Amino acid sequence: MRHNRRFRWAAVPVAAMVALVLAGCSQAQLNGFLPGFNGKTPVTNHTERVSGLWVTSWIVLLLVGLVVWGLIIWCVIVYRRRKGQTGLPVQLRYNMPIEIFYTIVPFVLIIGFFAFTTRDQDAIEKPYAHPDLTVQVYGKQWSWDFNYLTDNVYDPGIQAQPDDKADLPSGSVVESEIPTLYLPVDKKVTIKLNSRDVIHSFWVPAFLYKKDVFPGHTNYMYLEPTREGTFAGKCAELCGEYHSAMLFNVKVVSEDEYQQHIQDLRDRGYTGKLGADYDRNRNVPGPGAPTTTTNNE
Repeated sequence: MRHNRRFRWAAVPVAAMVALVLAGCSQAQLNGFLPGFNGKTPVTNHTERVSGLWVTSWIVLLLVGLVVWGLIIWCVIVYRRRKGQTGLPVQLRYNMPIEIFYTIVPFVLIIGFFAFTTRDQDAIEKPYAHPDLTVQVYGKQWSWDFNYLTDNVYDPGIQAQPDDKADLPSGSVVESEIPTLYLPVDKKVTIKLNSRDVIHSFWVPAFLYKKDVFPGHTNYMYLEPTREGTFAGKCAELCGEYHSAMLFNVKVVSEDEYQQHIQDLRDRGYTGKLGADYDRNRNVPGPGAPTTTTNNE
């Protein structure tokens, strides 16, 4: 009885401390310090889903780790060799309950992770039957071309240019020349991903979502931006000498500002689209023989 009372009095401050720590967590901490939150509305309709899967997985794995570490420490202390002991301790083998336990529990964890991952992946990768906007993104060494297929305009990009001003740190780039993809807020967007040369990867960290960009193959992303702002993007697949300069921005704006950008592209003569004619890699799967090109775009 006395032992139970001691345990109860010890559990009260521990529980109070845990509640206090959890109550003081910021929105960023509750979402695993992932980008795309910062105490504000999530950046896309998929952000909370990805964050939930990530944080829940870490909580489950941390609990498993605590149990394993606790059992290891317990075995080290309880079954340590004591003074005066010689020879081997009593050996334990063929314990069916323990063997069933360490076989079933990992299996249940694997099935659980697989089920929840599949559920979220199916939701994220579900195509829009009628998207509000379709954009084709071409990755190229070492920049991006954007075709706004719905509006029949395009925006060619160049790789990030170094900014050598004396008052800027080394490695700075000219922000105004970085390719920028404009997306209207609260609209369903389908993004088609193609490569002009080698494998790239279209990554916007704040979206918690990226896709590889393969030559000779089209990948797709489906998302709905839910918060206005400018979000940095980059290529996440090592693609050559200037891979680090393959930067871009995604600017989520109001419908009026988006239409103004489209009109600006029309006024500059960027109507139509930049198609596969500008691809540098002609050795892609297909029924025809590889061709050569002198286009260095």
